[in-house]
Amino acid sequence: MTRRALAASAAVTALALALTGCVAKSDLASAIAVDITDDGCAVATAAAPAGAVTFTLANAGSDVNEFEILADDQLRIVGEKENVTPGQTVDFTAQLEPGTYYTACKFQQVGAPVGLAEFTVTGEASAVSADDQALSDQAVTEYLAYVRSQSAELLPIVETFAAAYAAGDDETARSLFAATRVPYERIEPTAEAFGDLDPKIDFREVDAVADGLEWTGFHRIEKDLWPPAAGDLNSDGQDALKDWAPSTPDERQAYADGLVADVTELHELVTATDFTVSLADISNGAIALLDEVAAGKITGEEDWWSGTDLSDFAANVQGAGVAFGAVRALAESKGDEGTALATEIDEQFSSLEAALAEYGSLESGFVDYATLTDADKKTLSDEVNALAEPLSQLTATVLGV
Repeated sequence: MTRRALAASAAVTALALALTGCVAKSDLASAIAVDITDDGCAVATAAAPAGAVTFTLANAGSDVNEFEILADDQLRIVGEKENVTPGQTVDFTAQLEPGTYYTACKFQQVGAPVGLAEFTVTGEASAVSADDQALSDQAVTEYLAYVRSQSAELLPIVETFAAAYAAGDDETARSLFAATRVPYERIEPTAEAFGDLDPKIDFREVDAVADGLEWTGFHRIEKDLWPPAAGDLNSDGQDALKDWAPSTPDERQAYADGLVADVTELHELVTATDFTVSLADISNGAIALLDEVAAGKITGEEDWWSGTDLSDFAANVQGAGVAFGAVRALAESKGDEGTALATEIDEQFSSLEAALAEYGSLESGFVDYATLTDADKKTLSDEVNALAEPLSQLTATVLGV
């Protein structure tokens, strides 16, 4: 993954936020301006009525930034818009229930929140029609079953992969690496809802260093399996051998055991009887998974040592497709506009999947990412952007704003 905050992302109960997302242009009269700079995050007003709240984000800074809405504990991220680039203005809509929240930005999407400020939501909880409630319940049921099935698939293949790595059977471990990651990449936003689990499982080296964490998980193992040579650089352009050495057998066993333990914890959390997901988890998950593709897979930074980025790419897209499918009926229930949007999203998913299929498949494997030309990467990037635009409108359509 590319860098994610350590705080929990969306709430994991259906009582939390409803659907969150972004719209393509600032055309909502009630939008709240947010002026983003490298060291500031100025929200024009500190309060709003309950319901769909739109923030117009304008990044006047020098680098990428993200906007966050945190719960009253100032830890749980209940809504976020990542990858707001310099000079960009984009609207972000969140369905907020009454309560106290905090807004903040994160320069370069790394480190402590900037411009943390209290934000109050007043009024009554949003009313939901019986029909919408039924469609919402159906979406939650379907997506919860999907998350649990992917978690159940992930655990045993991680155990097999970790055992091969710990035993020094690098050939087998390398052959399993890409396929082992697929179920995780399909449901990664769910893992991000559980505090530090995602960083422990899937942080890249540069992300761990930036947050002052011990580097563990898939990508720590990946570097052992595809060790760099003298003169190689990491994804930040630094000496790949600096402050790093191949793991000893004991260290390998520790990293293997740690990965299995963290994935086991994830599986136990999502299969617990009191675990559920909200519409926010589902809709945000679709958008977040496409953000993962744009921020890490297109650049080749995700699987820097193995070159298996396209496998993660495909898994992210599949996961986004399932999340969209879960809320599609709710979007179509909003009338012709919702039906047209759902059709467009379907078409863009098909186009992106066809472009990706030029380089392989999850079943047969993908080519090494290093073999793609700049033109190939641009084609895939254009396809991702073409899907991101209508997908970003999904939330506003479902909320009826």
